[in-house]
Amino acid sequence: MSERLQKIIAAAGIASRRKAEELIVQGRVTVNGRVVSELGSKADPTHDHIRVNGKRVQAPQRRIYLLLNKPVGYVSTVRDPQGRPTVMSLLRGIKERVYPVGRLDYHSSGLLILTNDGELANALMSRRSAIPRTYHVKLEGHPAPEDLRRLEQGIPLDGRRTAPARLRALAGPPRGTLAVPGRAAGRPQPVVASHRPPKPWYELTLVEGRYHQVRRMFERIGQRVIKLKRVRIAFLTDQGLKPGQYRALTPAEVERLRTWRAGRAQ
Repeated sequence: MSERLQKIIAAAGIASRRKAEELIVQGRVTVNGRVVSELGSKADPTHDHIRVNGKRVQAPQRRIYLLLNKPVGYVSTVRDPQGRPTVMSLLRGIKERVYPVGRLDYHSSGLLILTNDGELANALMSRRSAIPRTYHVKLEGHPAPEDLRRLEQGIPLDGRRTAPARLRALAGPPRGTLAVPGRAAGRPQPVVASHRPPKPWYELTLVEGRYHQVRRMFERIGQRVIKLKRVRIAFLTDQGLKPGQYRALTPAEVERLRTWRAGRAQ
């Protein structure tokens, strides 16, 4: 049965459907030896010879769903032209080809889903899915209350307003943050040598994922982000995962993500 090429490529775990569309337009996909560069083109994965960058497209033997706690100093891509370490080097023991769902920049840490299920990856990255993502953010300065309300209500970014966000101040460094000598656990104490107030932490929850969105949102209100960690994706948390560690999602978790995608989960 014929299907759209981008769906076949995504289902094979080669790339997300969005990336597959880019590959097609770039002329890097062939069907039975002929370059196909038009979106909407179809093929039969059981009979046609489909290749991406010269490599035969085959359905993966099994679906892989991983949750990784990305450390700072890794890029969330399969390869990096600058030669920086990628999150793929952390996946020891995983032989199947997987790729990250969404991005965390080089200087950020936290949760990242990796899979070879192109359909689920595409759905999770879709704006329609409204998957909430929660971040802990440390700022250089202290934003005014009215500026924080602007972030909650949505601000113009890339020509359109961001979706409303949930924002709350944290009492001190969140769980998992390196302790600072001279401070009690979780609560900053006065430092005799300095009269400057401690740099504040906030928890921010978004239901969209634009390029460097968290950092750019705070920049719009004049605040520089000095630490950024994603601590939750939908119902998934970093509990039990140290930086650099990963685990397989359970079948129940995968199904719950699919249900969330369909708008039936809370």
